[in-house]
Amino acid sequence: MQRICVIGGSRYIGILLVQRLLATGHQVTLVNRGSSAPPPGVEHLIVDRNDESALTAALGSRTFDAVIDQFCYTPVQAAAAVRVFHGRTRRFVMTSTIEVYNPATAALPSVPYGTAVPEENVDLGGWPVRMDLPWHDAEYRDAHYAEGKRQAEAVLTRDAGFPFASVRAAHVLGGGVRDFTGRLAHYIEHITSGTEIAVHEEPRPSVFIHCGELADLLLWAATATGFTGPVNACSDGLLDVYDLTAAIVAQIGRQPSYRTVAPGEAASPYSFDRHYAMGNARARELGFPVSRTTDWLPGAVAEALDGSTAAVSPVGG
Repeated sequence: MQRICVIGGSRYIGILLVQRLLATGHQVTLVNRGSSAPPPGVEHLIVDRNDESALTAALGSRTFDAVIDQFCYTPVQAAAAVRVFHGRTRRFVMTSTIEVYNPATAALPSVPYGTAVPEENVDLGGWPVRMDLPWHDAEYRDAHYAEGKRQAEAVLTRDAGFPFASVRAAHVLGGGVRDFTGRLAHYIEHITSGTEIAVHEEPRPSVFIHCGELADLLLWAATATGFTGPVNACSDGLLDVYDLTAAIVAQIGRQPSYRTVAPGEAASPYSFDRHYAMGNARARELGFPVSRTTDWLPGAVAEALDGSTAAVSPVGG
């Protein structure tokens, strides 16, 4: 048994992660603003992680074997975590994102089309950090999501006084009504209603992971290994927007209608006009059992069909 602190964890991946930690016998402390109650057996600290002094006070004298930060989006939050958890944890895992590789959001090393991008392609140890940017502003933070994650990783890579690992999650599918993004629901609603799905002229494929597998990988990263640095979290097998719609068609039997967007125009979720598909060789080499997308995609579609009244996300990325 280990004592694990989860920051965030009140919805989607966080809920699954907390459930898995409890099921495997770990002692869990959940830190969030109290938007929903945790399952029985979880110690719940209701505090805004952005209030550093309040977070320090709420933690008191507690120490942890590992912290899993599901809610670190900016270098300011990362720097505060370094200060707050110094001397409190033996390991710190940050949930990061495939978006750190997105060439549309930063000048990154180019890779040939079709290359599975490895972790070292975006080495954030020397990445510039700007604490003076308006990271406190939600609109700015959302518009600069990828850069916020890069800079947060950079701060923790350079400044953490504890072993640090980042889990760069691929595009997440599955979970039915728990998937608050509504991205698969977007396709289900367009196909069932006969309305057009907006796609790029030459949609590029990317990598995906099931929500349950991501929760398993976060648990593994926190408890079962001593690795540090980034690890890509994705299943084997690329999907493009047509593969996703084909998986839905196979279960509902209606054909989709498409509309090609103009350059620069927003398309449907998971229609990409650039290549940044990650590789998962490091996770496999470290011992995590990687799945194949084709094995779980039909189930993820079935979950989305069951929860197709979920909110619809209007943009991709």
